[in-house]
Amino acid sequence: MSDLFWPLALGFLGAIIGSFLATIAVRWPAGRSSLVGRSMCDACGQQVAARDLIPLASAMLLRGRARCCGAEIAPLHWQVEAAAAAVGVSAGLVAPGPLGLIVAAFGWLLVLVTALDATELWIPDPLVATLAIGGLLAALVLPPSLSDRLIGGAAGFCSLWSIGAAYQRLRDREGLGGADPKLFGAIGLWLGWRMLPPVLLVAALVGLGIVAWRAATRRPVSADDAVPFGAYLAIAAYPALLLMIWFTP
Repeated sequence: MSDLFWPLALGFLGAIIGSFLATIAVRWPAGRSSLVGRSMCDACGQQVAARDLIPLASAMLLRGRARCCGAEIAPLHWQVEAAAAAVGVSAGLVAPGPLGLIVAAFGWLLVLVTALDATELWIPDPLVATLAIGGLLAALVLPPSLSDRLIGGAAGFCSLWSIGAAYQRLRDREGLGGADPKLFGAIGLWLGWRMLPPVLLVAALVGLGIVAWRAATRRPVSADDAVPFGAYLAIAAYPALLLMIWFTP
């Protein structure tokens, strides 16, 4: 079997899954189901033809414009599709075989977390619960051990919850969203406690980098601005799992 089979297969599957994840990211905050109903144009509400639902390809062929009304297609759609495809390719490279599907599943859930937090500053509890349960089940086939994962889950939640509580007490305002400690705990159930410090560090650096970029482009930055820190955690967590698997004998 070609060494490229699993990266290409999971990348193709990721693009398809990414199309569904983008639909969830658009519909869930609006209280609409992603499991029923045909795909509709976000601008005019007209049903979208099957030929215009090909992941990534349709967005390029249509040049980012809806065929029905010419309105701009929300970039979130192709961005989520591209991210999910990249997750699949990287999982297939690091863990070729059925294990790669489990690794990719972690990344796909994090793509949805990132999309929702970046656009809505919202990480729903059912999504975090799914991530947490997946982390426990992954202990059957992936490192680290279940005990390391359980410690990681507890340490992840308690560390961010303590930071948020201390900040609120000192500054009399919320510094972390309520979902961030839960998300970090779920990530700990996948990675174990040893990987939590580097994930937190990378997430903080991503946040600082975005703030620096906004300042450099003369976009207003305020201490009261809400930031999608959960998205930064998600961006840092998936490469951490890839590295952990790559360097595990």
